[in-house]
Amino acid sequence: MSHRSAVRSWFALTLALVTAGVAIWIVLPAPNRTLLTLAVGAPEISAWLLVTAALAMMLAMFDARRRVVSRLSLALSAAALALASSPLLRFQGVADSAESALRSGLGVDYLDRIAPAQRALLRSKPLIVRGLFDGRVARTSVRISRNHTIEILADDTLTVDVYQPTGEGPHPVLVQIYGGSWQSGAPSGFAAFAEHIASLGFVVFAIDYRHAPTHRFPTQIGDVRRALSWIGAEATTWHADTSRMVLMGRSAGAHLAMLAAYAPDAPRIRGVISYYGPVDLVEGYRNPPSPDPLDVRAIEEAFLGGPPDSRMALYRAASPISLVTGQLPPTLLVHGGRDHIVEPRFGALLAGQLRAAGNVVVHVEIPWAEHAFDAVPNGPSGQLSQYVTERFLTWAVAAP
Repeated sequence: MSHRSAVRSWFALTLALVTAGVAIWIVLPAPNRTLLTLAVGAPEISAWLLVTAALAMMLAMFDARRRVVSRLSLALSAAALALASSPLLRFQGVADSAESALRSGLGVDYLDRIAPAQRALLRSKPLIVRGLFDGRVARTSVRISRNHTIEILADDTLTVDVYQPTGEGPHPVLVQIYGGSWQSGAPSGFAAFAEHIASLGFVVFAIDYRHAPTHRFPTQIGDVRRALSWIGAEATTWHADTSRMVLMGRSAGAHLAMLAAYAPDAPRIRGVISYYGPVDLVEGYRNPPSPDPLDVRAIEEAFLGGPPDSRMALYRAASPISLVTGQLPPTLLVHGGRDHIVEPRFGALLAGQLRAAGNVVVHVEIPWAEHAFDAVPNGPSGQLSQYVTERFLTWAVAAP
């Protein structure tokens, strides 16, 4: 047996081991923070895993009859192919369900409410295959103003990043609120997403808030309200139409977006978009996920200053589900079916209560996705969530 054959066999085994070692996290839940990155990312790079598994399999086939190593590579590659193909094979069915959720929540003719010129700017398909392999973000003519001061406080400064589309306006508004367990993050998070939404004709305000545990609730929602007041006062400066405003957040930011939108004294909000946001902090504490890679109870205690037994009123006040009444702004809820931080049952629970109260709600669950799935924006979950978000967002700010 040649040296070249041996090298090829061992390279195939290495490639198969690495690919299978990543692909297994498409189905395995992460037991800790370190492995959570793999559980989040593996389904979203499934197209790349298919390529590497296929390559390992082809290399192993050359020597499969002569080498045990090559037969092991074939077995590992086959397992990786099966795991990696799962999100992509299921994608069309999930996309059809998401479209049904849009039509059920917004009306079968919801796209007719959106002006043809605006409709032409929307993503054409839930999945663009070449996008799975292309991480580049298209350049736009959006104007960006970073680190603009909203307010100087005694112990911190609240800032905002503003993304402006071309044209005179006034333009509808998206307020973007970052996540990070209420303990970390910055307005610069998900900048590419904000730039893309601005290219659709929205002024995007990516706002700030102070962090736990130094600052506990309700400081964060107070900071969001400060930002909304500032946006209202400065709207003409940024050519923004705050009568057509939608709030959006991810995780902890989604939680704050819902609290702000559902508050009885909220300014006029046309819609709220929650990506995997906590909705019931009492239930989330009493029955945390298993496994629990981020320690949900510790996060909530840092945010609220202790367990619910000693702070029940505060926990309820901090739970968006406690604010559900009739005549709330339309809501888009997007959750991962494998979320082990904010379990998908919470999205279904809030969607049910919103509907029961007579509100407009679109609930989309992506079965293979973990928490923070859109950290890989061109993955299948990121593409599908963007497709749904663009349609909900433009519908929400359209006349009347």
